[in-house]
Formats: sequence, C-alpha cells, structure tokens
Amino acid sequence: MPANFNGKWILETNDKFEEYLKVLNIDFATRKIAISLSQTKVIAQDGDEFNFKTLSTFRNYEHAFTVGVEFDEHTKGLDNRNIKCLVTWEGDKLVCIQKGEKANRGWKHWIEGDKLYLELKCEDVVCLQMFKKKE
Repeated sequence: MPANFNGKWILETNDKFEEYLKVLNIDFATRKIAISLSQTKVIAQDGDEFNFKTLSTFRNYEHAFTVGVEFDEHTKGLDNRNIKCLVTWEGDKLVCIQKGEKANRGWKHWIEGDKLYLELKCEDVVCLQMFKKKE
C-alpha cells in the first residue's frame, strides 16, 4: 500500500527556492514575492489518483494526475511552460519526471512522521521544502 498523502500541509522551510525560481527564469519581482509567501498544500489521494492544490495569498495552482500515466501540464502562473510529466512510485515516494525545454526537471514528495517533503529540481539546482501537517 502506498503512502497516504491526504491532508492539508503548511510550509515550514523552503531551502534554495529563489535559486530554483532563477533557473526557471522567473523575474526578480515575482521571485521576491514568491519566497515571502506562506504556502498551504492540500492533497486529495484516492489510491494512485491525486489532486494537488498549492494555495497562497498571491497565486493558487492546482493539478491532478494518476500515477503511471503520462500527462501534459501547463505551468500557468508559475513559469508558463508546457511540459510532459510522468509520476511514479519509488517505494513510498512520489517521483515526477518533467520533460520540456528545461533539463533535469522534476520533483519528489515523501512523508516522514507529520512532515511532507518536496524536492524540486531543475538543471543543477535542488530546492527542498518541508511542510507540517495541519490538524
């Protein structure tokens, strides 16, 4: 049985997020706003079907996927790119490979106790975010 990601998660730490945004060519003003925001992640999981919502006072982002099924994603409101994504399980980790104009792009989600970790990578930059489960 895969890990249970269901719940509401509040951002606690955000290491190298600005560097990650820079490699995505996000402009200076938007980067400064983005790194100052509190984020809430709301995840609904039904087996291998997921709906992720990332909420903030500046911008919200939502995407849904099924593990093992490639899908097209338009990162509207983020870096506005069209990418191909494939999410798979690696043990209890959700791992996404994103194919598009940026190399080595993707993410990993995993849970340890009441913490949700998100590793974002693009080119040679790795950002690590940690969220705490909201009761």
